[in-house]
Amino acid sequence: MGLVEKVFESFLWNTRFFVLLAVIFSMLGGIALFIVASVDVWGVVAEVIHTYLNHLHPEKFHEIIVGGLIGAVDLYLMAVVMFLFGFGLYELFISEIDVAKEQGASKILEIHSLDELKDKLGKVIVMVLVVNFFQRVLFTDYSGALDLVYFAVSILALAIALYFLHKGSNH
Repeated sequence: MGLVEKVFESFLWNTRFFVLLAVIFSMLGGIALFIVASVDVWGVVAEVIHTYLNHLHPEKFHEIIVGGLIGAVDLYLMAVVMFLFGFGLYELFISEIDVAKEQGASKILEIHSLDELKDKLGKVIVMVLVVNFFQRVLFTDYSGALDLVYFAVSILALAIALYFLHKGSNH
């Protein structure tokens, strides 16, 4: 039974390398999001240059520009989520990243437990939601006082959520 147990446990332990698929594709997804967000920012910059060189000023121009930039920030934050997820899975299941330790890299990518990974991901995801909310608010039409009350309550809820998110962190 000792040999069978040893072979099975060795096989079981080595299945952790399937996590590398998630790590690789998380990194590729993050890179893709960084590229898309950067192209979006470039598009906004090109539109601003074109608009001002041709002395144009379309209706709601500032809202369109700010909305495009906020959308890019949203994509950048989602890319960070993908990177954190990939680094976290690698450190939890495969190995610590020795190169990062040798170079004295930031501690933000160090993950020591699944709870720590969930905490870091949760914070960035909340920021993605906040940025997404802000982007949607730019293009919302308010038809009455009740809409403004809902808007104020939602901002208060976001502020409270960010307060508790910050209060719960270790700094």
